[in-house]
Amino acid sequence: MTWEAEAEEIRRRREYARAQGGPAGIERQHGQGRLTVRERIQRVLDAGSFREFGRATATPETDEQGQPDGYTPANYVLGFGAVEGRRVVVGGEDFTLKGGSPNAAGLRKSVYAEHLAVRYRVPLIRLLEGGGGSVRGGGKPGGTVGEPVHTEPRFRIIADAMGQIPVASAGLGAVAGFPAGRLVASHFSVMVREGTQVMAGGPALVERALGRPITKEELGGHRVHIRSGVVDNLAEDEDDALAQIRRFLSYLPANVWELPPRTPCSDPVDRCEDELLSIVPRNRRQPFDMRRIMTLVADADSCFELARGYGRDQIAMLARLSGQPVMLLGNDCRFYAGAMSAAGAQKVRRFIELADTFHLPVVDFVDEPGFMIGPKAEAEGTIRYGMAAVAAAAQATVPWASVQVHKTFGVAGAAHYGPDAYLLLWPSAESGALPVEGGVAVAYRRELAAAEDPDALRTQLEDELRAGRSPFPRAESFSAHEIIDPRETRPLLCEWVEWSQHRLETLRGPVRFGFRP
Repeated sequence: MTWEAEAEEIRRRREYARAQGGPAGIERQHGQGRLTVRERIQRVLDAGSFREFGRATATPETDEQGQPDGYTPANYVLGFGAVEGRRVVVGGEDFTLKGGSPNAAGLRKSVYAEHLAVRYRVPLIRLLEGGGGSVRGGGKPGGTVGEPVHTEPRFRIIADAMGQIPVASAGLGAVAGFPAGRLVASHFSVMVREGTQVMAGGPALVERALGRPITKEELGGHRVHIRSGVVDNLAEDEDDALAQIRRFLSYLPANVWELPPRTPCSDPVDRCEDELLSIVPRNRRQPFDMRRIMTLVADADSCFELARGYGRDQIAMLARLSGQPVMLLGNDCRFYAGAMSAAGAQKVRRFIELADTFHLPVVDFVDEPGFMIGPKAEAEGTIRYGMAAVAAAAQATVPWASVQVHKTFGVAGAAHYGPDAYLLLWPSAESGALPVEGGVAVAYRRELAAAEDPDALRTQLEDELRAGRSPFPRAESFSAHEIIDPRETRPLLCEWVEWSQHRLETLRGPVRFGFRP
């Protein structure tokens, strides 16, 4: 006597599970220009590294006589794999079955994904395409409704994951309901330009609730969410989205008990770029390219920008300095002159918290004129979100370097200086409580009103005050570590990275103020 019959049954169930929605469902998925979840998993992972969990997970079916008649696979695929040789957990909805709306087994597997990644302390990759829950089959007479009161809340493990392991998610089709929540509850999220929409509820729900007809693209397409901040990055196609996830994870440790992976650096640490000496115009009203500064200073080809379309007055990039992964922050003076908007403040807070959670040193390139002002800024609650960004900087534990490239005024400037920041001043740096122009208009209002030539007096006062804001007196009084030739920025920051290695070693483990979406 052997267990051959049972072994054959196991094999048969695995075949049913791998069949997904069958040839017709797979063909329909391909016909819409999208990969199946199993194809996505193979492309995001190192070749041959996937080890599936729940390979025989399926719901038995019966014929009209109640006899076994096949199985419906769980419409969520989950398992271990590797990215650049490092272990990860990966999972995603199978849209070829029920449009990704979870069946019972699929829901259990999707909830288990966070448990698995947290238990083994490895990054989690979510490949999302589904519509969340369905009213079909819910609330049947005599059925069990809801979770037992003693069950651990499923959302607790999502929050725990955010504070312990890197989580990266891709929107690869229509993503609504719980999958949309998962997309947002990530350290990095990316959506494909064509054919992907992210929605709390779809067009049918919107029309029923609000009486407004709307398309999926109008409701949650990339034009909406790259600006809303719901999604960090945009991908041209699925392969691009999966490549961005692999790149994002390359900067981060496997978990908060480890340090970011430092890699060999072939870019000379003493490289000095002559372009930096002239990149900031002497005309204070003329904009310049802060991204160019950041990429010239960082290791060659190492900059990976996050959330470029959201909070456009602020810049956030992952990069490397002397092979060390770092978070680069900065102002974009081409939007609001770099003034911190409500969206910009939320962006700054979020990426400070990302850096602090995973022990990434922060390098901030400062050109901050203050919080955005005006009726729109007040209506958006800019000062509240701005102070949250200031608090995040003040509570950061990672090594922090601030390069004051140009201006820093008011309270908003505090969001660019962490505790014990290593402070370097460029000759173009200017600091104060307010910009000279606005400060003169307020402080000398009566004198200007009484002057025979208000414009001449205004110019005179502005020139006198501006002369007192030179960075040289600050360096002389040691209110900054150094005033530097801009070309020295990379060598000095690479040297600072070396000083910071011992401090990074002391930071292993969860931080007090962790990451929240």
